[in-house]
Amino acid sequence: MKVRKINGSERFDAYLISAYCFHNRIDDVESERQRIEGETIEDWGAFTDDGTLAARIINNKFTFYLDGQPVSAGGIGAVSTLPEYREEGAIREIFRELLPESYRSGEVISALFPFNHAFYRKQGYEVVTFQNNYELKPALLTGYKFDGKVTRWNPGEPVDEYLKIYQKFAENYNFAMIRDEKTMMEHMKVEKLYQERKFSYLFSKNGENIAYLIFTDIRHDPAAILHVEECAWLSRDGFYAILAFLGRFDADYGNIELKLPYGIDLLRLIRTPRAYEIQKTCRFDFMVRVINAKKLLEIIKKPADCDFTIKVSDDLIPENNGVFHVTVDSVITVNDIKLSDLVVSHRALSQMAVGCINLDEAMLRPDVEVNGNEEMLRRVFMEKKIYVGEYF
Repeated sequence: MKVRKINGSERFDAYLISAYCFHNRIDDVESERQRIEGETIEDWGAFTDDGTLAARIINNKFTFYLDGQPVSAGGIGAVSTLPEYREEGAIREIFRELLPESYRSGEVISALFPFNHAFYRKQGYEVVTFQNNYELKPALLTGYKFDGKVTRWNPGEPVDEYLKIYQKFAENYNFAMIRDEKTMMEHMKVEKLYQERKFSYLFSKNGENIAYLIFTDIRHDPAAILHVEECAWLSRDGFYAILAFLGRFDADYGNIELKLPYGIDLLRLIRTPRAYEIQKTCRFDFMVRVINAKKLLEIIKKPADCDFTIKVSDDLIPENNGVFHVTVDSVITVNDIKLSDLVVSHRALSQMAVGCINLDEAMLRPDVEVNGNEEMLRRVFMEKKIYVGEYF
């Protein structure tokens, strides 16, 4: 297979591959041609010896928060291979070109939503638990009260107040994407309000906006379901405002489906004697890969007295291989030493640096070795709050 970026009419061929593989129904394929061929997103293809496009991958460009800092990231999507060319390594070959190029273009991390964890581990990605899901009766929230103002958003109105809340909220969560008004609108917009039945509410107290809630109404027998698409808050009052408002729907819905960021556990917070009735699940269908280990180590939050060495190995991005001396304000490459404080694969570093596992869990991995300085490592590599609000 020959791998390269694709443009022009090749984009339409790639679009058809993904449409075929993802079971898309398209009313008028040709009407899409001009739009697709004019796109500028980074698109990669694998070609057979006779020039046939056999597989493609899109590398979306995002800016995520990581420990409160904006970082350049790639979002892998549209991974698809025509069935007649599967099991020939087409996707593997694309990744072998795409990942080093991502390093050169300034990406720090790369993320994706996998169809199969084992498949993407081969490309260096590792699992991240990113969301807590709860199913509960509205009656369990009736003990919460909110005496502030609740305002429903109507289609056509601005979204700037929602965006302001999101921006402040997002800074506290790893993988929260930096949004603009267009992106915020994508989360709220509806074409036919009372068919789609998606509603957005803004909560304010003492003249200050403190939270918002976006939910959809799902028809279900014997009782409808209130599905929370997204919520964000700026304070304890904001969080309680959301819970209190959801409790008002006791007569309207049989169940609430509430999703919260990883690191915020409703079961440890809720004030009800019937918490045992709440069903909790976690989403872990998200994976991350370090693209630039040195920059990642520079960005993550570290204690003022930080001082340790870490040896990293990466079989696809050679620049990540080496020993790094990490202090609070610098990360420098040093000559290989006999015994680094921490020895990790790039997969393990990905999990540890973004905070989806703590050091005790990391030490259970076969590709992590702690040789010393354990107290310091525990203060650097700890669990962190994670929020993934975009899908690609």
